[in-house]
Amino acid sequence: MSEYQRWTVTEPWLDIKCGLGEAPFYEAAANTLRFVDIINKRLHTVSLTQGPSSLKTLQLDMPVGVTADIEGVDSTKKILVGGKSGVYILDRETGKYELLKRFYDTEEKDDRLRSNDGAVDPQGRFWIGTMNDFHVGEPQAEGTLFRFNSDLTRHTIRPSLTIPNGIGWSSDQKTQYFVHSTEKKIFAFDYNPSTGDLSNERVWWEHDGSGDPDGFKMDAEGNIWQAIYGESRVLKIVNENGKGVVRGEIRYPTSAITCPVFVGTELWVTTADDKKGKLYAGAVFKVDIGVKGLKDFKFKLDKKVPEL
Repeated sequence: MSEYQRWTVTEPWLDIKCGLGEAPFYEAAANTLRFVDIINKRLHTVSLTQGPSSLKTLQLDMPVGVTADIEGVDSTKKILVGGKSGVYILDRETGKYELLKRFYDTEEKDDRLRSNDGAVDPQGRFWIGTMNDFHVGEPQAEGTLFRFNSDLTRHTIRPSLTIPNGIGWSSDQKTQYFVHSTEKKIFAFDYNPSTGDLSNERVWWEHDGSGDPDGFKMDAEGNIWQAIYGESRVLKIVNENGKGVVRGEIRYPTSAITCPVFVGTELWVTTADDKKGKLYAGAVFKVDIGVKGLKDFKFKLDKKVPEL
């Protein structure tokens, strides 16, 4: 049995006060971090070399839940985003975007729902969850986990979700993990790399605390680093005999921890306004945990990226 590890973070690296900071993404080539503020409809970019003063903000007119790079496309100019009504190409210089594929085929659902977390699988497919938009109020079981293939065919993986969240794959590409926040569970599936099909659904880990599991990232040793919204913590969850076991935690000075990302051996996290006026709510934090993360994959788009 491994020793329980503890880290404590006392101050933010970037005290930005996001309404709902999410989806941090490390851009290794430029040593920059990009992340979104879903509530305030913003894409933030900051140079880790130059520091917090280099922050640049792109104001959008729709909520963006997650971003991804596209294979063969300069990510400083254009990226893939999960937006209000579907999957889009976003021009980072102008803020213009083009819809590639809708989530739903009705305008009522377009109005009631928005994208949340997502990720690209090792074969270049884009997985993303939807949930009720803020104006609907308390989220209902109207969300869906989708998979978008390279030809932009849309596959409904799991309907009737309330708050779908983190998605990731084991390094051997045999297992997919998926967080459903309102059930407080991480589900595991047998994953077929060639088709993207899932089978053998099981509960891999269930949280027994007051907060909800949000986004996660996997490290190079196969552990999940799981943000817990409402508990000021990220948990290190280890796979033991096919089940998740908590073997460490990072403590933060604000409660609404949303999503982590690896930058080398540092774990960076975004946070949200916790509605309690707590110091550093919505800030970005970092801490060295001594292990690297698995690499992010790029979306493989069969069609030519449109000029915006």
